[in-house]
This record gives sequence, structure tokens and C-alpha cells, in this order.
Amino acid sequence: MTSKFHKLLQVQIRNEFAASQQYVALAVWFDGQDLPRLAKHFYRQSLEERNHAMMITQYLMDNDIPVTVPGVDEVRNEFADAAELVTLALQQERAVTDEIVNLAKVARDEEDYKGEQFMQWFLKEQVEEVASMRTLLTIVKRSNGNLFDVESHLAREHVGDSGTDPLAPRVAGGAL
Repeated sequence: MTSKFHKLLQVQIRNEFAASQQYVALAVWFDGQDLPRLAKHFYRQSLEERNHAMMITQYLMDNDIPVTVPGVDEVRNEFADAAELVTLALQQERAVTDEIVNLAKVARDEEDYKGEQFMQWFLKEQVEEVASMRTLLTIVKRSNGNLFDVESHLAREHVGDSGTDPLAPRVAGGAL
């Protein structure tokens, strides 16, 4: 028998894969604009979201909960400018934050202490993700269309080069 928390985790796997695919679309757009740092940033974000899905997958398997690998909906591929892309990314991170907060709440309400503890890392991660994307959006807006300034910012600040978190949950199949 699976709990509401476990069912929501299964939905979250789909949400994380969908976020990963959306980030690929953003990376491809930046790659097509010959903006390699921005492209790399979003390719890395895509892998991070994929790894989040696989962390949840591993957690469910470790707890003997059946896992169904979901498909995802179409993602957005057409954009007018960089600010529109980063705004979408920020909205996506805020939505994921709301989903993670809800998961933590449901785990607590169901007195699933292992589940609640598992969600703590994701809560911390989402604070970082939203802050990072909000900063990137600010930098894009301040660049007044000169995306080479944004590229320089990413290179100078090593945005997204934080390495691996030793406290992160295990990733099914290993992190990419």
C-alpha cells in the first residue's frame, strides 16, 4: 500500500523530468544564439533536474515502493529574448519549490519521518535554485540585451560550478 506522500513523489518524478526537458530547450536556444556559457548553464540545470528525479526514484526503490517511469508533456521552444527564457526558468523553480514544500508537508502530516527527512535536502536545494535563477534574471535585465555581459558574469562568478553535495540523496544509476 502506498501513501499519499509516495503517490506525490511519483508525480514529482514526472515534474523533475519535465523541468529537465524544459532546461534542455532553453540550453538549445542559447546554443543556437552562440552563447556557450548560458547554454552550458542550462544544460547543467537539465542534468540537475534529471538527477533529482533519479534521487526520488532511488528513495522509492530503497523503501520498496514500486516506481513507474513517466513521460512528460511538450516543452516550450520558442522565445523572443533571453529575459523571457530566464523568467520561465524562475517560474519553473518557484513552482517546483511549491511542490517540494507540499511534499514535505504531506510527509509530516502522514507522520512519515523518513520521507520528511528525505525532503529536507530538496527544500534547501530549492532555496538555492530560486535565488540563483532570480540573480540570473536580474543580470540578464541589467545587461540591456548585451548577453556577452551575462556570459562574462557566468564565467567570472562560476555560476553553477558548485560541485557535488556530499549530503545529497543517492541518485539511481549514479549522478550525471
